[in-house]
Amino acid sequence: MSIKIGRGTWLDKVASKVIEREKQIGRSLTYLRVESGLGASGIPHVGSLSDAVRAYGVKLALEDMGFRSELIAYSDDFDGLRKVPAGLPKWLEDDIGKPVTLIQDPFGCHRSYGVHMSAMLLDALDRLSIEYTFQSGAEAYQKGLLNGQIQTILNNAQKIGQYIAEVIGQKKFEQILPYYPLCERCGRLYVAVAYSYNEEKHTIAYRCEGAEIGGRWVKGCGHEGELNVLEGKGKLSWKGEMAARWAAFDIRFEAYGKDIADSVKVNDWISDNILNHPHPYHIRYELFLDKSGRKISKSVGNVFTPQTWLRYGSPQSLLLLMFKRVVGTRSLSVEDVPNYMDEYDMLEDVYFGVKKIENPAELRKMRGLYEYVNLLKPPAKPSTHIPYRLLTQLASVAPKESMVEFVSKKLAAYGFVKEVDEELKKKILLAANWAEDFTRHESVKLALSEEQKKALAEVAQSIRALSDAQQIQNSIFEAAKRNGLKPQELFKTLYQILISSDRGPRLGPYIVDIGRDKAAELIEEVVKGA
Repeated sequence: MSIKIGRGTWLDKVASKVIEREKQIGRSLTYLRVESGLGASGIPHVGSLSDAVRAYGVKLALEDMGFRSELIAYSDDFDGLRKVPAGLPKWLEDDIGKPVTLIQDPFGCHRSYGVHMSAMLLDALDRLSIEYTFQSGAEAYQKGLLNGQIQTILNNAQKIGQYIAEVIGQKKFEQILPYYPLCERCGRLYVAVAYSYNEEKHTIAYRCEGAEIGGRWVKGCGHEGELNVLEGKGKLSWKGEMAARWAAFDIRFEAYGKDIADSVKVNDWISDNILNHPHPYHIRYELFLDKSGRKISKSVGNVFTPQTWLRYGSPQSLLLLMFKRVVGTRSLSVEDVPNYMDEYDMLEDVYFGVKKIENPAELRKMRGLYEYVNLLKPPAKPSTHIPYRLLTQLASVAPKESMVEFVSKKLAAYGFVKEVDEELKKKILLAANWAEDFTRHESVKLALSEEQKKALAEVAQSIRALSDAQQIQNSIFEAAKRNGLKPQELFKTLYQILISSDRGPRLGPYIVDIGRDKAAELIEEVVKGA
C-alpha cells in the first residue's frame, strides 16, 4: 500500500524529502528557506522562470505540511557579461567581462543592464502572484553578507582546488584562487588572476592577464593590484559561490538544471566539508527546448519570455506548465499556449467533479495539481469554459472597436453563456491577442479513414457552395450518411479541426460567422495532411 503524501503531486514528495532529510541531519525545522538563482546576464525566458516558480511550489508544499518557509530569489547581477545575447546592441561587446550591474541598460529604462534583466524576471513572478524575498548578488557582496564564507573558502583554497581537479578534472584552481577580482583599472571580472591571499589583512593579490570569456579571448590590461575581499570588489567563482549563499542564507532546498551538475557537485562538497553547512536537498530538472530541439537560451536568440506567454495565456496556464511535471525535457513554443489554456479548464472540470476520473490516485493527483496551479487558493466555483481556439476564431473576425462585445454576443447566441463575466472577458482579450499575432495557425493533425476524408472533402465543398447556416448544418448530416459514418462522429471531427475540441457551438451558424472560405480551407488542410 502506497503512502499518501500531501496532495499527491511531485511538489509534495519533494517537500516530504526535504523534511525527512532535515530530521536526519538534526537541523532546526523552525524555518525552511528555499532558493532560486535568477540569471541577470540576458533576457529571462520561460526556462529561467521555471526555477523560481518550482522552488515556490516546494515552499507552498512545505507550508502545507505545517512548516514555515520562504523563497529567496537571488539575482546573479554581479556576474560578468560573457556574451552579447542575440538582438541586443553590438556596443555591449565593449562591456564583456564587466559585472552586469555596472553596465548601462541598453533599453534605457533601468539604472543598469543587470537591474533591467532582473526586473523582467521579477515582473513575471509578480504577475504569477509568486511571493519571494529578493536578494541582489551585487548588494550581497557590497553589504558583506557573504564575507564569512568568502574568508573560509579562501583559507581552504588549496584543498578546494585539489578536490575540483580530482572530481571533475579542472586543474586551474590548483594554481589560482576560487575568487574573481574586479580589476580596478579595466573594471572587468574573469581577466584578473588572484594568486595569493593574506588571511590577516583579508586581501588578495592579482594580475590582469586576460581570459577566455564566452568562447573568445579577452585581453587583460596588465594591471597588478591588491584588494580587500571584505569590500565587495570581487566575487567568488561559480564553484564556491552557491555554497556560500546556502550557508549565508541557511538554504534547505534548491533545484538545478543538468547543465550545471558538476558545479553543484563541487558546491555540495564545499558546503558540507568547508563551510560546515549541510548542502540543500536538490532535485535535478530537465531543460525546455525549442521546437528544433535546441536549449532555449538568451545567447542563441530563441528566447521565449514569460511576458510573451502571458500575452496569450492566463497565469494559471503558465503555472500549469511549471507544476505539471519536473522530469523530462519538453519542446516548447508559443503554439503550446492554447493547449495549456484548455488543459487548465479540463483540470478545473476534474476538480469540481464535472469530469469523472475513476482512479482515486489519479484523481487526487489532478486535484492537487489544480490546487498548486492556484497557489493553494482554489476558487470557490469554476470559471466559464470556452475552447481557446473558438475564442481566437471569433476574435479574428470581430470588429476591433467592439471585439469583446461581438464575441460575447456570439457565445450567447451559441448557448455557451447567458452573460460574459470578467474572467471570460480576460480570456477573450488573451485570445484576441493570439488572433492578432497569428492569423494563420498550425494545421491540426488527425488520423482519418478514407470514408472520413471523403466526407470532410464533401463538407468543405458544400461550405463553399452554400451561404445558409441551416443548409450547411444539413450538408454535414448528408455527407456522414453518404459515407457510412455516424453524424455525431463527423461533427466531433469537425469540432476538432475548427476549435480543437470534441464539442462546440452549432456548426452551421459558427462556420458562417468565422467565414465559409476560412472554414473550408481549414478542413481541406487536415484532409490533405492526413
